[in-house]
Amino acid sequence: MKVCVIGGTGHVGGFLVPALVREGHEVTVVATGRTPVPEGPEWGKVKLVRARYERGSEEWGRIMKDLGLEALVDMLGADLPGTYRAVKGTCRHLVACGSLWMLGPPKVVPTPEQTQGPCEFEGYARRYEEIYEVMEVARRDGVAFTAIFPPNICGPGKVPLEPKGGRDPSVHLDMAKGKPVFLPEGTQALIGPCDAEDVAQGFVLALRCPDEADGEVFNVGSAYALTAVRFVQVYGEIYRTEIPVEFVPWEEFTRRVPDLGANYHFREHMCPDISKIRKKLGYEPRHTPEESMERAVAWMRDRGMV
Repeated sequence: MKVCVIGGTGHVGGFLVPALVREGHEVTVVATGRTPVPEGPEWGKVKLVRARYERGSEEWGRIMKDLGLEALVDMLGADLPGTYRAVKGTCRHLVACGSLWMLGPPKVVPTPEQTQGPCEFEGYARRYEEIYEVMEVARRDGVAFTAIFPPNICGPGKVPLEPKGGRDPSVHLDMAKGKPVFLPEGTQALIGPCDAEDVAQGFVLALRCPDEADGEVFNVGSAYALTAVRFVQVYGEIYRTEIPVEFVPWEEFTRRVPDLGANYHFREHMCPDISKIRKKLGYEPRHTPEESMERAVAWMRDRGMV
């Protein structure tokens, strides 16, 4: 099958694209070229198209239409409705990437694929609406449509989340030296690092089982999540040092970590309910949160970051 992956040279794409090649698909990756193409034998079989994904771009629509693809994985969602209109003439299955955050602050843990409340992030909120808009249009057109919602993505290929809610190598260097970190007092937030390889598995299974995946939103994630304190302890075990934890009032924590996208990690749970994709598609995470964090740090060490 002719499969196109938009944003396929990114973190998840580094696992997804080789997996699709091994599945026997003819894979095209559309990317800007800013991210280097990953290494590996499968990448030699991939067609790379350099293009800029912009909302309302006629050139983008023409490029996507001319690909003549049969299935599309849109990792970026910059203009999902416009992209769908461009490819629907040939595309039989569109798989979009969303986020657990799109569901809003969780009311239930583990969190199912249901709206929990208003999404606090404008870009995610818009993409969430567009996912359901395109799903309905695709249903009427007879095109299979699936959305995959990961939580925090971890694993080799990207600096992993750290206790300041970012992906800053300098914070990891401080943890490796045993410097203290601060967390909000009384935090009960669950953190669910999910390996990029396990996120990729969700997309592979959706494409493998289009009838079962059609019209579905699936969470992917680890089998369990970690408390914020355990999250820090795991880094201590990885760096083979004790990392002291200092608890500060929430107001102080948000002063030190003012970015909403950063402090949200320690305010709201990231623990997806993955029972639906397990039941319908046979999904099973290969890596625990601890393993995923260790794999990510090993990747950093290989590149001299820590």
